[in-house]
Amino acid sequence: MGKINIALLAGGWSGEREISLRSGDNVFKTLNKKKYFVTMYDPRNDLEKLIKEREKIDLVFILLHGKFGEDGCIQGFLNLLGLPFIGSDVLSSAMAMNKNVAKEMYKKTGLNVIKDIVINRHQDFSAEQIMMKIKPPMLVKPVTEGSSLGISVCHSEKELLKGINLAFQYDQEVMVEQYIKGREITCCVIGNRPVQTLPLIEIMPGQGHIFFDYKAKYTPGAVKEICPAKVSASIAEEAKYCAIKAHKALNCRIWSRSDMILLDEKIYILETNTIPGMTETSLVPLAAKAAGISLPQILDRLISLSLESADSR
Repeated sequence: MGKINIALLAGGWSGEREISLRSGDNVFKTLNKKKYFVTMYDPRNDLEKLIKEREKIDLVFILLHGKFGEDGCIQGFLNLLGLPFIGSDVLSSAMAMNKNVAKEMYKKTGLNVIKDIVINRHQDFSAEQIMMKIKPPMLVKPVTEGSSLGISVCHSEKELLKGINLAFQYDQEVMVEQYIKGREITCCVIGNRPVQTLPLIEIMPGQGHIFFDYKAKYTPGAVKEICPAKVSASIAEEAKYCAIKAHKALNCRIWSRSDMILLDEKIYILETNTIPGMTETSLVPLAAKAAGISLPQILDRLISLSLESADSR
């Protein structure tokens, strides 16, 4: 069997473009060139090239974080081209990207979620009424953004209005959520049927970071990441169960990473990432390493699963 032709998509149009390019570069240099012929495409500039070269592509590895990459748009485009790809399909991607929709799906499967209110740019709202329903401190965030872009922790009406205005710079809808100061944990899920989990990671933002914000996510040394997380065996199993349940609730494929908050032995699901980061400081490579799996091996696994899934359609 000859080399597998992989089209690696990175860059794109979102506010996470820089991180996407870093993920793409890291995966490109890691993929075994004896097994794969890898071509990088930046959809912002290379869509015409991708269309022209589609006949020679065996599989697309999507590493486009944020809007137009993680929300189902590029997945629909690839479906039109008849190109199989790594990761969740259009509907699952769109549901996971929309925090409001995702939380509704979580609730239907019995997962715990944090109390929130969603407001729209084109509707009137009262900061006073919001604060009557969601007591400070509050977390304000765009409904469809990733990497903690546009997120604020607010303690007063003035801070709330400022946070809402910031979030509206990123999205038409904004979620105001009760801020819960617990232990932040995350769990990676890999597979089709059955699925498996990688070791749990606890994320501890360093000084100057109230939560796991954009700067903390991508600055080496800004956070302490403990893997495996130092939690009891029962909590670890429950967190893994919640990650799998979230993965299945959104009908994800191949891989996902779900973020959670642990408070007083209770786990709250925050969100599910259908295209987790793959930079040098990202969490999937860290969890794989803790499981004794090298990054080349995890990439091989994702590719193998995707090709199997494509063949079974």
